This record gives sequence, C-alpha cells and structure tokens, in this order.
Amino acid sequence: MNGVRYLDTAAVTAALTPADAVEAITAALIAGFDPASDTPRTAAHTGHGHFLLMPSEVGGHAGVKVATVAPENPASGLPRIQACYLLFDAATLTLQAILDGTALTTLRTPAVSVAAVRPALSRIREPLRVVVFGGGPQAVAHVDTLAAVADAPVATVTFVVRRPEQAAAAVRERGDMIRAGSEDVRAALATAHVVICATSARAPLFPADAVSPEAIVIAIGSHEPDARELDSALLATASVIVEDIDTALREAGDVILAQSEGAIETGDLIPMKAVVTGTVSLAAGRRVVFKSVGMSWQDLTVASAVLAQPDSTAEGRQPRT
Repeated sequence: MNGVRYLDTAAVTAALTPADAVEAITAALIAGFDPASDTPRTAAHTGHGHFLLMPSEVGGHAGVKVATVAPENPASGLPRIQACYLLFDAATLTLQAILDGTALTTLRTPAVSVAAVRPALSRIREPLRVVVFGGGPQAVAHVDTLAAVADAPVATVTFVVRRPEQAAAAVRERGDMIRAGSEDVRAALATAHVVICATSARAPLFPADAVSPEAIVIAIGSHEPDARELDSALLATASVIVEDIDTALREAGDVILAQSEGAIETGDLIPMKAVVTGTVSLAAGRRVVFKSVGMSWQDLTVASAVLAQPDSTAEGRQPRT
C-alpha cells in the first residue's frame, strides 16, 4: 500500500471545482471516449441491501467504484448509499489512490448533467429560474454546478420538498422551499428554465404540461427500469438525451416506460456524446430532457481529474494497512 493516496471527502472536494468536473467529462468525450464501450455495472445482493460494482478504463487509468445500497439505513441516521473508489494505473493495474466514493459521486453526477445540457443552456440569455425536486446532496450539487457553468446567472432556485421544515441548511442557503403537492409547485414550474429531479420517486413528479415548452429537464433520481420521475408525455415532446442508448434501455425507467407506452422510440434517443461533440444539434423551441442513470466511466474520469490536480490537498494521506 506504500505510495497509495487516500483522498477523503475534504480532499476530493478541494481538489476539483464543479466547473472543473464538467470540463473533465466534456474533455473525455471530445477526446474520443465512447460511453457505449463502458463496462456495465453489476449488483451483488446482501442480507440488508446490495453492492454496486462499477469498473471502467479511460485513458491512462482504470478503476472501480464499490457502492453499497442499504435501504434501511436512513431510519438509523445513516446514508442509504455509501461508496469508495479504487483508482489504478491502466497499464500495470497498480493501485494509485483510494477516494471517498460518495464525494466523488456528488461531484460527477451534476457534472455529467450540466455537460449534457450545456448547449441548450447556452441559448438562455436571461437570468435562470431553477426548480429542484429533492433536498439531498445531489439537489444542492446540481444547483452549484449549474451556477458555476451556465452562461446566464442563476436568478432564483426553488426546492420542492416533502417537509420544508426539515430541509438542511445547505438547501435553505441556496433558495426558497415549497411543499411537494402544493399549489405553488405548478406556478414555479410554469416559469422555470431548468427543472432538476433528484428524488427517490417511482412515479412522475409532475405532468408534462406543467413545464414550459422550452424547459430543460434533468432527471437523475433512478437507475431502475420500473421507476421514473418524468411522465411519457414529457419525453414525447422533448429532445431526449441519454448517456448511452443501450444503458438507458436497460436501466432508465423514465425511458423504458415511455417507450413501452408508445411515447418514444429508440431512434428518438440522443447520446450525450453526440450533443457534447456537436455531432447532433438540439432542435430550437423544443424541450430538452436529460435522463441519467450514472455510468462507470464518469466516476473514473472525474477521479483521474482529481488525482491530476497539483494542489497539495490532493496528495491525501497513506491508508492504514
């Protein structure tokens, strides 16, 4: 274990800004990496949840994220999902670093979302009005990443949460809160430029006609084929971007269920690589939906970028053997 860096939450956060993470994701795709070549994640079940194993190889590094999902944890005050990341040299498969996987996920997920919709964001010239379903770390991280990268400044942020009185300080500091299911939700959606869905919902959060005909909608809450945050009508009226078509058809319930209901066809799906590299231009005057399930290459790309930073905070410390 000599020479192996250990980067905890603070080190990962200090090493790479949200904007840097977006650039790392964008650069990997422009350099030629094809998400379709990525290794699918696998699951291994335990008595109280399951492991998610996410291996990948991009450029000079290989790596694997080991995530645990324990549905009963929140009742005990523990995170539902925890993770660590093992980063290796691609040529020798020598372990180079161990990173806090939860911090890495919090950094890379919004980076992927913003990279995917950045061409659509660039069309918006007025200050952004943002609605966020959810009040967890990903809800907050998406707001921060959007604010760091979008050409237009963020004017308002409205969080839609089930219990506003229990919202974390990080949520309260970034915007207003309204209760899910209240009359205020539809009013906020009607004028939103960007809608972010970061929940554990298994059914649509709002009807398609609640959002503007030119809204950008990001859905990152599920990677299960029978769960969705968006309804079929919304996908039917949008340019639908996915990380990879085969992955979406395997894991993205929003896409799978919309297809089974006849709202979209496989040919309607747009790989994010095509959008990021400019191979495909998004239709003007049409909603944009980005549905993410999370892929292994994304963690590896951002982990590699973290390790590449010269800042001494990224040196980490030696793990115990």
